[in-house]
Parts: sequence; structure tokens; C-alpha cells
Amino acid sequence: MPKIVIAVPRESAPGETRVALTPDTVRRLVSDEVAVRVEQGAGAAAAFPDDTYREAGAEVSTADGLADADVWVKVQPPRQREDGSHEVDMIRSGGVLAAFLSPTESPELLERLAGRQVTALAMELMPRITRAQRMDALSAMSTVAGYKAVVIGADTLGKLFPLLITAAGTLSPAHVLVIGAGVAGLQAIATAHRLGAVVEAFDVRPAVKEQVESLGAKFVEPEEEHGSLVGEETEGGYAEELSEDEQEKERQLLAKHVAKSDVVITTALVPGRPAPRIITKEMVQGMRQGSAIIDLAAVAGGNCELTEPGETVERHGVTIHGATNLPAQVPVHASQMYSRNLQALLNHLISEEGVQIDLEDEITGAICVTHAGEVRFGT
Repeated sequence: MPKIVIAVPRESAPGETRVALTPDTVRRLVSDEVAVRVEQGAGAAAAFPDDTYREAGAEVSTADGLADADVWVKVQPPRQREDGSHEVDMIRSGGVLAAFLSPTESPELLERLAGRQVTALAMELMPRITRAQRMDALSAMSTVAGYKAVVIGADTLGKLFPLLITAAGTLSPAHVLVIGAGVAGLQAIATAHRLGAVVEAFDVRPAVKEQVESLGAKFVEPEEEHGSLVGEETEGGYAEELSEDEQEKERQLLAKHVAKSDVVITTALVPGRPAPRIITKEMVQGMRQGSAIIDLAAVAGGNCELTEPGETVERHGVTIHGATNLPAQVPVHASQMYSRNLQALLNHLISEEGVQIDLEDEITGAICVTHAGEVRFGT
């Protein structure tokens, strides 16, 4: 088997603190056949200094030292660095790249990768099948985001989450509403419930009701005057986009639940589409002063009409968080989880013959967006 070199560059996107491989994962990957080369400072923001990589068996090098690597693993898509160089041009021609690539929003990047003859694997396209569960980085990062959203809500709110009976009297619990019961939503429900809040959750997929209730939340169901709001589930586990009429019924149903909530966490996303607008300006105006909205769909425009992606704003006495990269606020565990996803993918790709790109394979074929000079995404 030829010696395979895996490169871990330092993330250059503003605010990105995660690293693609952690020392523990490096230790499991390094062998007589596989070497790992880490750019200086790649893990520093996630509390993994260079010495921990050396101790794990990796070589720590400059950016130039990554040029001959067979496989690049990143968190964020390749981009132009401060010195003017572009990370795509740092990958050797014919090399392999695995990262979150935002292929729907990045056609120019895909063309550039194809022009470089790079085989690019988009981690967000990982199929949700049994064989790929350990590689499902999108679910892993959604878990982190769901947890962090609750922590932000608790920190913003001028109340304690749990019911407390004290010598000074009884303190009523906070009310939390979670919209969307996917991976992030379920983690948010579980975390808010553990902190002692009264939790409600809404999803157009009735199949998730049992999961919601098992985590200690009340499932918000359509009332008779709102009609049916049953949505289908896509192959990827997402709810299909509702019609405009159905979205209006959804808003009418949720209005009174939003109004009585101290914290609202929204997670509704439709892959490749702008996020559905669920919370209107009028609904925000109806919330209590000091309440908070944490909009996990901000990266796609937001579920709240007043969300400003990447910003935290106050509107009508309500604090609206539009964070677009919550996992970067929990870099240690987020990096560990993502690193394990990549390790599983690398184990899938590497064989005795080297790195194998089998486009007929249901995992590799699904996530490969460029190969052999061609853009495969969307074809």
C-alpha cells in the first residue's frame, strides 16, 4: 500500500475555531501506511496545541508542507487566505478534499475545484443511512448547535429556567418553545428540559411527537380551526416545505405559543432553499419584554422575519440571536465529533490500494461534488 498523507490545514474563515482532526483521531489514523501532517496552529483555537499533535504521531508543518498531501480535511470550504493565496491552489492536482462545502451556494468554488482536478467530498451531503451514521457530520454539528442554543437562551433571559421554591418565595419556571424537532431541535428540547424549563415543541411531522414527548416536552398539535398541518419527510429526514397557505396556518397556530414563551428556538430548514419565515414581526411584538429568540436557521436567512444573520439584535424588547456558526462556540467537543466523522469517512475511503473513489458506492457517490475535472453536483 502506498504511503497516504492526510493534511489538516489551519481554518482561515473568520470566527472558525474548530479543527478537522483532533490529536486522538490522529493517533488512530497514523500507521506505516498513513501519515498526518498538521499546519502549525491548526488546533490552537480548539485547545489542541501543536505539541499534542506531535505526541499523537503527526508532523506539524507550515502551509507549504501540505502541498503534496493526498487528502485534505477541513471544516469550512477552501477560501482565500490573508496572504492572498487560495486554499484550492494549495491542494495538489488530483488530490481529495473533504469538508463542508455549501455546494448549493458555491458554484464558483466547485468550478475552481474541478479545474484543479480535485475530488471534493461535501460532508453536508452525507446520506442518512445506517452505513453512514458515523460519518454524519451535519447531525453531529446540529447536536452541538441545539445544545448551545439553549445555553445562549438561558444566558440572555433575565430569569432562571427551573421552578425554585426558596425562602424568598416560589420562582416560576421559564417557558421554552422549540420549532422543528430534527437533530438540533431534539437536543434543544432535551437540554432545556434538563435545565428545568417547561418545554413545548412543534413540528409538521406527526411522527416525531413520540420523540418530543419522550424528552419531556409537550408536542404542539394543530387545533381544529387551523386545519391539517401534516408535512411529509424527505429522504434526508427533513420536513418538506409547506405551501404558503400551510405556512400561514402554521403561523396562526404558533402565535399564541410564541407569545407565552420566554425563549423560542427555531430550527426549520429546507435543504437548498431559504429558511421558511415562521415568526413574523407581529409575533415578536406580542412576546414579553426580555424574551429571546435563537434562530438556528439564520444561516439560510432565518425563521424569524427580524433575524439578522450573524448578528444579535434587540427588537421590540426581544433579543434575537442570528448566529450562523454555533458549533464554533463549542470548539473542543465540536472538533472531536467532526474529527470522528472524518475518521469514519477516511476508513471508508482508504484501502490497500490507497484512496479509493468509487462513485458507484452509495456514500462516496452521494457526497462527491467534483471529480476528474467535472462538477458532479446538480447533474
